[in-house]
Amino acid sequence: MAMAMEGSLDLPVSSPPPYFCRACDSFSIQAWPCSNGERGFSYPQSPKVPSIVSERYRTAYHFQPPRNWMNDPCGPMYYNGVYHEFYQYNPDGAFDPNDSLMNMVWGHSVSTDLINWIGLEPAIKPDIPSDICGCWTGSATILFGVQPVIIYTGLIDRKANQVQNIALPKNRSDPYLREWAKVGSNPVIQHVIPGLNSSHFRDPTTGWIGPDGLWRIAVGAEVNGIGTALLYKSEDFMSWTRIERPLYSNNALNMWECLDFFAVVPGSNNGLDMSSEIPSGAKHVLKVSINSCDMYIVGVYDLKRDEFVPDTVQDDNRLWTRIDYGTFYASKSFFDSKHGRRVIWAWSNETDSYSDDIAKGWAGIHSIPRTIWLDGDGKQLIQWPVEEIESLRINEINHQGLELKKGDLFEIKGIDTLQADVEIDFEPTSIDDAETFDPSWLFDPRKQCREADASVHGGIGPFGLVILASDNMEEHTAVHFRVYKSEQKYIILMCSDLRRSSLRPGLYTPAYGGFFEFDLENEKRISLRTLIDRSAVESFGSGGRICITARVYPVALVDDGAAHMYAFNNGSTTVRVPQLRAWSMKRAQVNVMKGGSVIDA
Repeated sequence: MAMAMEGSLDLPVSSPPPYFCRACDSFSIQAWPCSNGERGFSYPQSPKVPSIVSERYRTAYHFQPPRNWMNDPCGPMYYNGVYHEFYQYNPDGAFDPNDSLMNMVWGHSVSTDLINWIGLEPAIKPDIPSDICGCWTGSATILFGVQPVIIYTGLIDRKANQVQNIALPKNRSDPYLREWAKVGSNPVIQHVIPGLNSSHFRDPTTGWIGPDGLWRIAVGAEVNGIGTALLYKSEDFMSWTRIERPLYSNNALNMWECLDFFAVVPGSNNGLDMSSEIPSGAKHVLKVSINSCDMYIVGVYDLKRDEFVPDTVQDDNRLWTRIDYGTFYASKSFFDSKHGRRVIWAWSNETDSYSDDIAKGWAGIHSIPRTIWLDGDGKQLIQWPVEEIESLRINEINHQGLELKKGDLFEIKGIDTLQADVEIDFEPTSIDDAETFDPSWLFDPRKQCREADASVHGGIGPFGLVILASDNMEEHTAVHFRVYKSEQKYIILMCSDLRRSSLRPGLYTPAYGGFFEFDLENEKRISLRTLIDRSAVESFGSGGRICITARVYPVALVDDGAAHMYAFNNGSTTVRVPQLRAWSMKRAQVNVMKGGSVIDA
């Protein structure tokens, strides 16, 4: 067994620098809330650092437009051999146009592999009364495998009143579906509903067919102060009637946006087409976006009552399971008929300042597309980067039989640590020293990640990766696990701690985290896969049981373009690393600019 003795773990644990709260314009010694009790984010102050206006922070293989603001993915689909990625886009600058309720359009790119993208002209722009103040999020449905339809939310006035509209491709023989035409009957769904907050009525889902042969969609809403998935049905996808009973509602939240509703078979990573017959034994997943989080519920779809019935009801939304525990929002999935899988991705917003985004001239990326399915126990969604991302791997390194004792660091060399794909297995040599789990931690995993961070010795863990680290470790991001024992099972905390990711001021640098159950006695190995793409870090724990997406802006990346990466253990239990594989990642061709215009062929 090889011994990992290249260095010892000595992460900085001194008091953090002063913080500055934008909400109350004052300094504080704590991160958040500030000393005045304000709820604005607090950001660390530091000495003068290089400008954030650097191409080194632009990602190399994540989806993003060449310039300006981007947020939600909209209407992803696979049609006639081409993947389509629509997205919320501001053609006027790197700021959120929703702040002024003007000129949000649907950007449009196409691909044959989900990795390399051709940028096209916007597909939908605000130019009719029912979307004159913005074309917001929606979905795409392919009717009977031949007719693509987009249904989206339009803003009709400066009060943000919302209705639903439809657009069709002008020429289905165009492989890129460059041009779209809005139907004359828009809006096809009005906001006249008793108790509806008409400014909280948006983001229609992909359609599905019920047992009566009618199409159905759900629309997120706030009705009488309660978060609701309103249900509509139609014979032709053009004329819609609201079903009096909602698909689902829950008073734990007051507004649901960016709904997603899809079927899954427990234990199978094959996707299901919602416009086809759903097999017996399938479950359904309802995903909602709220409070900067994407949460989901697993249950059954009662066909007789047209209702979603959760397997478990949690009245406190803090206990709802998340798709991703980091900066991952407004996710949208689709059935990929090419590979028979369901693919999901989401918006990952910048966590620098508004002024930084304006200076950079761009803001927002989309996560790497992920295959998503339901675990065999029928409770947990599993996510894994689509296999196509592996086409970017080069310069593989491989280590086997490492052993990490308490305080050990093993430097991972021989790859581009700024653009990398790392897969590592950890195997504790004993399970006897797991600390006792406190169920109250489930309400605030981030708090536990802050208090039990990588510098705090534990029983089993913390162990994991330190990435994007400067020479003196003054800057670093720690992605790690810590194992706990409850009465009948093991619970693992996974963290992605950004609090020392950068010396740059004006950043939001939390310690993200989440818990998951793990059969440590039988499975033994805890896996971690981390995709590093300059300012984007996506981590997948335990084969995709838990995912954390983060945005980081290390000064070292601009200063010298170099960073270190380590495997580490800071727990009293020795941890074996049976396998460590890592690759540099090539740059993908993503909406590449040439001569001032997007390459379109």
